[in-house]
Amino acid sequence: PNGPFVTLNCSNLVESLAESQLFGHIRGAFTDARDESQGYFRSANGGTLFLDEIGELPLKLQPKLLRSVETHEVQPVGSSHCYKVNLRLVAATNRDLRAMVKAGTFRDDLYFRMSAAAIFIPPLRERREAIPAFIGYFIEQYNHLFNKSVSEISRAAIDVLCAYQWPGNVREISNAIESAVILSENNRIVVTDLPEQVVDGTGAELLNPHREQPTNGHGPAPIANHAPQIDFASEPLGFLLDDVIKKTLVRSLEETEGNRRRAANLLGVSRSTLYRMLTRYGIGENPHRLSIQPTL
Repeated sequence: PNGPFVTLNCSNLVESLAESQLFGHIRGAFTDARDESQGYFRSANGGTLFLDEIGELPLKLQPKLLRSVETHEVQPVGSSHCYKVNLRLVAATNRDLRAMVKAGTFRDDLYFRMSAAAIFIPPLRERREAIPAFIGYFIEQYNHLFNKSVSEISRAAIDVLCAYQWPGNVREISNAIESAVILSENNRIVVTDLPEQVVDGTGAELLNPHREQPTNGHGPAPIANHAPQIDFASEPLGFLLDDVIKKTLVRSLEETEGNRRRAANLLGVSRSTLYRMLTRYGIGENPHRLSIQPTL
C-alpha cells in the first residue's frame, strides 16, 4: 500500500474507548459521540497502520483485532455495517509476547496470526557493534535540534558508552546522547558530559581522569568482555564523529565478508539505511580500501 502511514501507541489507548479509537463509531453510539469517527483502521485504509507497543493492547479488545486482521473489515461501535479495509498492519513491542501468552495476558491466536512474519531485533547490549553508529546518528540529530556543533567524542566516552548495558535500549542511548550534547563544551563530548548512571554502570576503572589525556598518542585497550568487536585501541584518543561511523560500517562489512544484508542485520538497521550510509561515507565494495584518519 502506498497510502497514509498511521501510527498508534497502544499504551495510549483508553480502555473504555479503545474499540472506538481503533474501529471508529457512529454518531450517538455512546455519550459524547456527537460526530462520526473513522478510527485508526479506516484512517489507514490504502496505506499502513503501525501499532506500537502491541503488548499493551487490552485483552478484551484482542479478539476484535484478530477478527479485523483475518476478515480485512471493521465494524464501528454502534453500527451494523462493516467496512472493508485494505492496509498493511505492522506491530512492535518490547514485551515478551510468548511469555504473555503463557500467562494468559495475550491471546495465543492473535499472537500466532501476527507473528507470521516476525522480525526479532536483539537488545542493544547484544549488538554492541551498532553502538558507535547510534552515537554518531543521535549526535547529528541533537546538534540540529539544539543548534550545537559537536564534532568529536573522546576515547574514554566511547568506552563508557560501549560498556554500558543499556537496559532502556535505543531510547536510553538517545536520551544519554541528548544530555551529552547539551552539556558538551568546545564541540567535544567527554566522560563528564555523560549521565551519571551510564558512567557508574561501567566500572570504576573508566573514571580514571588520565583516560581523557593522551600519553603516547594512543588510547587504552578496550574493556575486556564489554567493548564491541571494533578495534578502537589502535586509534588516537579523540574521534571525529564521521570517523566513528565509518569505522563501524567498515567493521560490519568485514565481519560479514561484504554481505550487506548481514551487515545491516548486524547493525540493526534496514538495508536501505545501510546503503545510504555507505554512499554518504564513500565506502565501496572493498571496505579494506577505506583509510580513516582520526584526529586528536
